[in-house]
Amino acid sequence: MSAVSAVTAAADTRIPLRAHLRHTGALVRRNLLWIRQDPESTFDAVLFPVIFTLLFVYVFGGSIGQSLGGGQQAYVQYVVPGLMAMMGMNIAQGVGTGFNQDFNTGVMDRFRSLPIGRGSVLFAKIAVELLRMLFATTVLLIVGVLVGFDITNWPGLFASVGLSMVFGSALMWVFLLLGVIMKSAQSVQAMGFLVLMPLQFGSSIFAPTQSMPGWLQNFTDYNPLSALADSARGLMVGGPVAHDLWVTLAWSVLLTVTMAPVAVHKFRTKK
Repeated sequence: MSAVSAVTAAADTRIPLRAHLRHTGALVRRNLLWIRQDPESTFDAVLFPVIFTLLFVYVFGGSIGQSLGGGQQAYVQYVVPGLMAMMGMNIAQGVGTGFNQDFNTGVMDRFRSLPIGRGSVLFAKIAVELLRMLFATTVLLIVGVLVGFDITNWPGLFASVGLSMVFGSALMWVFLLLGVIMKSAQSVQAMGFLVLMPLQFGSSIFAPTQSMPGWLQNFTDYNPLSALADSARGLMVGGPVAHDLWVTLAWSVLLTVTMAPVAVHKFRTKK
């Protein structure tokens, strides 16, 4: 660690909690104002749920829905809760990319030169991205209702949204860390693609896992996205919930307690 990094890290530890919260609030406001000035940055939150919902419902809905015993309508009830599991994953990847770009453009150097809590920068980033995730989930549900999704359990719906945001926030710490340690936004995006693509398609998000090969079913059993998708289905349309719910929460806690301290430390000490 350089002398400057040591000084800034030591100064950060002397900032009281109330000041950390005030700094976080100010940075959240700054990030929201930036989004208002650059509305194109919200295109992914709008277009992603629309495109994926329409694509999977109308391209795969008929054939996969037949295996579910109800045609396209059955597939809508299956895939919409599953797509909620993807919201946090894709928003999280964008967090890492944007964070890395802020480093390369000097924005983060400016933040680290200010007398503010270093962790406040990361917490503010996650808070704003959770708002974007909530917006994307709302768009997904609106499109889902338009294509035939039937909301029968409103408390379960709200619980599913909350669970998705909990897991999404945990995943954001992973990509914030990648955004700090990787050299370019392209490398963050490539790493995210290599990690998330197997998790995304080797899960129960898009299709039931019963027809998959045995080795792939074993992978899906430990895939946190499968647990999140299955728990959302159980909460929203009925079915077993407890096991998948606890698995999702366990993954969220594990990712947060292991990745958050490392991400904050790397951000504080990055040269």
